[in-house]
Amino acid sequence: MSTEEPTTPTGRSWRRHSAEFKTLVVELARQPGVSTAAVALANGLNANMLRRWVREADERVPSSAHKDAAEVPAFVQLPMPQEVPPALPSVSVQVRSRISVEIRRGSTAVHAELPMDACSAAWLREVLG
Repeated sequence: MSTEEPTTPTGRSWRRHSAEFKTLVVELARQPGVSTAAVALANGLNANMLRRWVREADERVPSSAHKDAAEVPAFVQLPMPQEVPPALPSVSVQVRSRISVEIRRGSTAVHAELPMDACSAAWLREVLG
């Protein structure tokens, strides 16, 4: 009988990732429009672990890096010229529009020329209605 110990560890073994690898995948996950889960899957990582790495990297960034973003004003007022545009010449020309309607039913055709006003519109709605 042999009382030899197994040479491989029993249970789960943990992988170790280099700092360069972590930095690379964190930067990939921070890209706009990129899914953290997709980056994790593509690199053989658990998505929750990658999210933790990103959160930890954000916590290590000094607050002065975020200060620049806070100083950008939300609204920038631009100078506007105070010139008044020249007044348009008054025109006293009245434009009267007319509409021409032809209605056919079977062998009968009716042609009407109407002014463009509310009464004509009401008549057309009732006739065509």
